[in-house]
Amino acid sequence: MGQRDLTKGAVFPTMCVFALPMILGNLLQQCYNIVDSWVVGRYVSSAALGAVGSAFALMTFLTSVLLGLCMGSGVVFSLCFGTRDEPRLEDGLRASCVLTAAVTALLTAVSLLGVDAIVVWMNIPAEITEMTRDYLVLVFWGIPAIALYNFFAAYLKALGNSVVPLAFLGVSTGLNIALDLLLVAVYPFGASGAAAATVIAQYVSGLGIGLYTLARDRRLRQSLRRFRIRAASLREIASYSLLTCMQQSVMNLGILMVQGLVNSFGTGVMAAFAAGVKIDAFAYMPVQEYGNAFSTFIAQNMGARQPERIRRGVRCGVLTVVSYCAAVSLILWFLARPLIFIFIDPGETAVVAEGVRYLHTVGPFYCGIGCLFLLYGLYRALGRPAVSLVLTVISLGTRVALSYALAPLPEIGVAGIWWSIPIGWALADLTGFLIYLKNRERLMPPMGREERPEPPRA
Repeated sequence: MGQRDLTKGAVFPTMCVFALPMILGNLLQQCYNIVDSWVVGRYVSSAALGAVGSAFALMTFLTSVLLGLCMGSGVVFSLCFGTRDEPRLEDGLRASCVLTAAVTALLTAVSLLGVDAIVVWMNIPAEITEMTRDYLVLVFWGIPAIALYNFFAAYLKALGNSVVPLAFLGVSTGLNIALDLLLVAVYPFGASGAAAATVIAQYVSGLGIGLYTLARDRRLRQSLRRFRIRAASLREIASYSLLTCMQQSVMNLGILMVQGLVNSFGTGVMAAFAAGVKIDAFAYMPVQEYGNAFSTFIAQNMGARQPERIRRGVRCGVLTVVSYCAAVSLILWFLARPLIFIFIDPGETAVVAEGVRYLHTVGPFYCGIGCLFLLYGLYRALGRPAVSLVLTVISLGTRVALSYALAPLPEIGVAGIWWSIPIGWALADLTGFLIYLKNRERLMPPMGREERPEPPRA
């Protein structure tokens, strides 16, 4: 199954080798999100791009619930793997499966039944209301596929296998791009064609990774065959998963509220924001996956009771993320306009100018979001997911409050929304680092009986 023990070896190469397939997978995912936007923006209209962008923000919120459940479960799986506690791992698998399936069914039903109310709540302009609704109905049917992929991917990554999830995501991405071109560029199905392409690709990756893992992993088959749910195991999974789920949901609910405010400025600003967010995602999302890999590293070493290795992992993670984000910020500053041209026709000068202003406001501060992803992963792995939730509330609460306070002011307008983003990151980072510095000795696990600090190699 390609398991990787993250409790041994030099810290920097161990983390990087494990994180690289996850980062590549994230980049692949962003590629097909970008292709969706590019195809719709170029072959349909900028209004259609705005509709897809708004739907993307909503789907990110909805799927963040499932992602949070799976990420929280993954921390428990990593802790069990670190302590070599097979019975606890099997119990956790069964509890996570039941919890994820129940939430998936509820989320899918509520989304499909409430689609009309959702469109109204999102403040979608009248000229693209029908297009947005049709797009949403299709992508909502992909929610079970998203749950399948994330559950099995979280299990595999917790055991140190980040290659298999990448392989299935690669197949899904290639299929999605091909279907996008076929159903939008060749056959004029518009935004609905892009939605259908995405859902088909999601089911290929979700069913594919599920069947592969069940076929190759005896432990998982054994665990699901017995299917006895222990109350203690369900409580443990729920304590990690529900708080992580809340953290992810609060984060994306804030983003969705900002999207609603952006929508009130009309389709031009919507299109500029949609393009800017896609570029954002491609630029800084690698550090989000690095933060998830970092969380698995910390959790396995928590289980193995290696506090010194955890401290070195924290130092290594911060240095890596800050270096990457600084380089990307510099590149983006000079390439903002050509990147916006990928999604927006150069003739739409007002939309292009707004997109460039967004990137020039947010792009220089990517170090803020990079460090925040590390803090989220750290506190999840240390068994303090509530701290991640607090940091999210600070980041997104600041962003939403400032956006709604500044955007109505004529002399500031939509620029207030853009500036609220890095300010929220900075306040959350400051809080997270202060909590860590004040409590780091108490947060660390006790030294194992036979473990001794390894000589610094990272």
